Amino acid sequence: MSVDWIELDGAGFRHELTGGGERSIVLVHEMGGTLESWDLVLPLLGAGRAILRFDTRGAGQSTKLRGTAPFDRMADDVVALMDANGLRGPAVVVGCAVGGALALHAAARHPDRFDGVVALGPATGIAEERRPAILAYADRVEREGMLAVSEDELPRSYPEVLRADAERFRRFRARWLANDPGSYAAIYRMLAGIEMRAELEQLSLPSLFLAGRHDPLRPPEMIEPIARLVRGSRFEAVESGHFSATQTPDIVAGAIRAFVETLDGAA
Repeated sequence: MSVDWIELDGAGFRHELTGGGERSIVLVHEMGGTLESWDLVLPLLGAGRAILRFDTRGAGQSTKLRGTAPFDRMADDVVALMDANGLRGPAVVVGCAVGGALALHAAARHPDRFDGVVALGPATGIAEERRPAILAYADRVEREGMLAVSEDELPRSYPEVLRADAERFRRFRARWLANDPGSYAAIYRMLAGIEMRAELEQLSLPSLFLAGRHDPLRPPEMIEPIARLVRGSRFEAVESGHFSATQTPDIVAGAIRAFVETLDGAA
């Protein structure tokens, strides 16, 4: 299936389903990303499962957001899009950064729909003392636009050490600048208000947490304690950054493939 649009719960979503099989992989992009965030990973995942990717609310060509993004609804969107695409069997849900938080939240709310989670530097909340600053920053993004904050964000989320492929970074930066500032701010406000510890402690699905050694926003020392909250999870520090699916697609795809093969072998 090529990229298409669908209306669910009064919102429009851009989505794409490729591959096939009883089991599936659902890819949830980062804040500021689109389904194209997975372009370099997708061809490396191999066959055997259907693969669903989509623009989340507020991203790409899906319905835009204002105010504060709805965390529960955005997690439920993952399952609604699975249903709309006929994916009834168990899925591995993979998410990057805020997409990692959405993947974990979807799995916690709908554990019967998933047989595993891969969380790439998941942004599972903001420390309480930092929340006022984050909310002020969200207001600035909404007021001044993406270009105004690009020199604050991109050196940390996409550092020079990961820019050896200059063309890849050029395309990423241009796509990132095209974000709707109101939606981007709404997701920042959502992030400032979530607290996932209790639900992660209750999650018992097989889970893999990856953290980039070049990610100052969600470094290994921040992600490893989060991983320990989930029973039976595995943690790996990798040579990547905050936008790992774009920056090091080979590492990300290899980790997903190995995780899926482990699940398939245990089935």
